[in-house]
Amino acid sequence: MVYAVDNKLIREYDGEKMQLEAFGKNSLRIRITRLNAFSEESWALLAQPEQNVHISIAKNKDKTQVLKVNSEERVVGDSAVIINGKIKATITKSGKLIFENSAEKILLKEFECDRHSSLGIRSRELKTISGGNFKASLKFESDPQEKLFGMGQYQNGIFNLKGSFLELAQRNSQVSVPFVYSNLGYGFFWNNPAIGRVTFGTNMTQWEAESTKQIDFWITAGDSPEEILQSYMSVTGKPPMMPEFGLGFWQCKLRYRTQHELMRVANEYHRRGIPLDVIVIDFFHWKREGTWAFDKIYWPNPGAMVKKLEKMGTKLMVSIWPTVSIYAPDYEEMKEKGYLVKTESGVKINMLMVDPTSFTDMTNPDARKFVWNKIRENYYNKGIKTFWLDVAEPEYSSYDFENYRYYQGSVLEVGNMYPVWYTKMIYDGMTQAGDSDIVSLVRCAWAGSQRYGALVWSGDIPSTFEALKTQIICGLQMAMSGIPWWTTDIGGFQDGDIRDPKFKELLIRWFQYGTFCPVMRLHGNRIPNKRPLSKTGGGRFGSGAENEIWSYGKENFKIMKKYIEIREKMRSYTRRLMKESSETGAPIIRPLFYHFPNDDQSWKINDEYMYGDKVLVAPVTEYLQRKRNVYLPDGAQWLEPETGKRYSGGQTITVDAPLDIIPVFVRED
Repeated sequence: MVYAVDNKLIREYDGEKMQLEAFGKNSLRIRITRLNAFSEESWALLAQPEQNVHISIAKNKDKTQVLKVNSEERVVGDSAVIINGKIKATITKSGKLIFENSAEKILLKEFECDRHSSLGIRSRELKTISGGNFKASLKFESDPQEKLFGMGQYQNGIFNLKGSFLELAQRNSQVSVPFVYSNLGYGFFWNNPAIGRVTFGTNMTQWEAESTKQIDFWITAGDSPEEILQSYMSVTGKPPMMPEFGLGFWQCKLRYRTQHELMRVANEYHRRGIPLDVIVIDFFHWKREGTWAFDKIYWPNPGAMVKKLEKMGTKLMVSIWPTVSIYAPDYEEMKEKGYLVKTESGVKINMLMVDPTSFTDMTNPDARKFVWNKIRENYYNKGIKTFWLDVAEPEYSSYDFENYRYYQGSVLEVGNMYPVWYTKMIYDGMTQAGDSDIVSLVRCAWAGSQRYGALVWSGDIPSTFEALKTQIICGLQMAMSGIPWWTTDIGGFQDGDIRDPKFKELLIRWFQYGTFCPVMRLHGNRIPNKRPLSKTGGGRFGSGAENEIWSYGKENFKIMKKYIEIREKMRSYTRRLMKESSETGAPIIRPLFYHFPNDDQSWKINDEYMYGDKVLVAPVTEYLQRKRNVYLPDGAQWLEPETGKRYSGGQTITVDAPLDIIPVFVRED
């Protein structure tokens, strides 16, 4: 039977309960369970104002009743329709869901075998598993010509996700954010943090969760990519305003080992007159993982260091890890109070780095308070208010998700939300302390991370031209997933040899690309590595080679300095984009189709993008490449600042790209 309660449409049949409700403008939330009641866990979704919905329920073709909003009358029928603005959902007599837009174009339709088929394939399943949860799957029919974008960050180099299989799980350099945008005119969010998978097949789309209490998804309709993405941001949250220090250049390396090393670098930038907004202290500045404090042998006076940097116009960022060594002073207390991640079997060790460690259970609010109090005492009270939240997936030494349990449930059920709670720890702590300039560099995210000031970077990627190409796509997919603040390790993280001419060229091309990313940050573990300073405390871990802009020769230095200056000249423009993002949720970097959806070619271009609404960027991603083809979207006039030439849109041109030039065009209309 189908009936309405207030503005919710409910179907009950054979132990299954389904509920459809308006949730945001032009949007619906759908929950399906076999339990007696729905879980009220909102996960990434924020409470929304009531919408003016229309519900109609049909008993048969001859009897249809239209219900007003908040009707107290219960009308029971066999099928029903709910309309919220531009989206319409139909529950058919057989219980299948069909979603249409205001023009009655089908957007998405639950998979249904032919009624005479012997296959017996179900469109949705909730199979009971140990513990009383369900293994869930949901199938939709598929348009082979559909184009799909978003879903977070996968290092696969695929732009249009149609035909892809994606693991819904967090790993180092893999970020699962299960929102997908379709060129058919809808956005779909799988509101479930369970480990799972999605297959965007040409014959079928299938969503799966390994352990859950219900199927829970959200869908919206709109007339443009911009409208659809902004609808999604309105229900999952917008980022705060990026602080001023997020608009310039950030210096980082693996790793400055001492206070003297770091200050020497900062002083040199200052001496050379090169603006430096942020400098970063990486991991193992502590004695043990899980102390969340400086090793005073190597960092004797952090407070004085912060003050000196501030006078030079530079903020200090410090790395935080969620790992706790079994030798850390607070390990036993944290274990006793249940603040550490549990293992279902085997040794209770989650990661091996220098020491055997366990992860802090960031899903536990008391654990978050415990760690924040350490951070506040040892960093925040010394003037350090910007944090790098590393290993945020978390990075298990073995990704055996079924073997770990959090305060909020098994990792199979809630694991993908860990980075949200991790970032929330810093956001809540700083907000309560009265701070509003909050940005946390974090290695992973899920839906909703953006509202806690998450600046996601793309993880420990290799230093190759192939990786650079992939990051362009990664950044655009993250943008279409509702994560506006995103960046990379300029130059890549692994295996960049500072003596290698090919790597030096790669660094330049990556540096140019980084200039036109939401945040411009130089980082990496460069070769040749340096030995550890000692066998104890913060001296136990080594360091990469130099990674400052003067470390790569005079020519490289000249070019990189030029692009830092370009970044500075764009500061007011970048500030405007960040303000727009905080107000509407708009991404900073955008695929061409975001602004030019009527240009068919714009949907195919994966190596160009818009930096905001005015600047088109075409990175160079091949070794020794000195020219490249650039497609200029139709519907605009384009200026090439380097030459002063003007071009009409809707054409591909060939432009010069010497080593010191990244092709950039300014939209003039």
